[in-house]
Amino acid sequence: MMGKYLLRLYITGRTPQGNRAIANLQRICQTELAGRYEMEVIDVIEDPQAAEDARIIATPTLIKALPPPLRRIIGDLSNKDKVLVGLDLSGPDDLVGDHHD
Repeated sequence: MMGKYLLRLYITGRTPQGNRAIANLQRICQTELAGRYEMEVIDVIEDPQAAEDARIIATPTLIKALPPPLRRIIGDLSNKDKVLVGLDLSGPDDLVGDHHD
């Protein structure tokens, strides 16, 4: 059984960039991780301590908390390939379609 993904997206208020990051992440999760993810959106204005604890230096930042290893992706997540690599869902070698289950 595949592990469940715990993703935390840190944004600064409801800015266009933050909203875009949320929409991009939701789209990627629904297509690539259907039913296997938990997504938390953390507004660093409302919860600055959470941002400090996670050492967030820029927003939006996506943190893959589970499964390990922890990964960080900074930006609005519009580059799906970069996000998939960051989430360990895809690597450069996967582009040829050589998939093993």
